[in-house]
This record gives sequence, C-alpha cells and structure tokens, in this order.
Amino acid sequence: MELKDLLSFIAEEEERLRQRYASSDEEKRILRRTVKLMEELGELSNDIMKALSLQRGEKLKGFTKEDLAEEFADVLIVALILAKTLDVDIEEALEKKMRKIEARYTSK
Repeated sequence: MELKDLLSFIAEEEERLRQRYASSDEEKRILRRTVKLMEELGELSNDIMKALSLQRGEKLKGFTKEDLAEEFADVLIVALILAKTLDVDIEEALEKKMRKIEARYTSK
C-alpha cells in the first residue's frame, strides 16, 4: 500500500463519518474525533502492556500480535482522519518533519 492509497481511504472514511454523524457544529466534530483518538491510544497502550506481559493474567488471555497491529492501525487511521478534519496536509507535514529529524543527525 502506498500513502496515496491510505489518504484516499481516509478521505472516503472522513466523508462517511460526516454523513453518519451529521452535525453542523465543526467544533464538536473535532472534539469527538480527538476523544476517539485518545480512546484508540488507550487501547494501543493496553495492548502494548499485554505484549510485554505487564497486565494481569486474565487480561492476557486471547491476546495476539494481530490485536496489537490492529490497534496501531486504528491509531493511525483516527489520527489521519482528525488531521483531514482540521485541513492538515499530512503529506507535507510528514515530509517537513522528516527533514527536521534528518537535520538533527546531519548538522552535528
């Protein structure tokens, strides 16, 4: 999969969510998606704890690496939907951030 495919999916999903949870209040839509991102981060954190066997035994039952991978995907998708909602050009933002990170290593 290429980034353009992911961003195409994100645009479609963002529109489906707009239609499903129709609201003329953009601020509420942004807050809802921010809360959803925090929920997904919590679920990812929980699965990381499971992957490291740092949860109680009963919480470890049935856990798989696929669960962990799915939570990473959820976080990325929700974060990208939120970025789209806020009109962030994520490709540009990623390229700029990557250059900034690279500069940390080349300027020494």
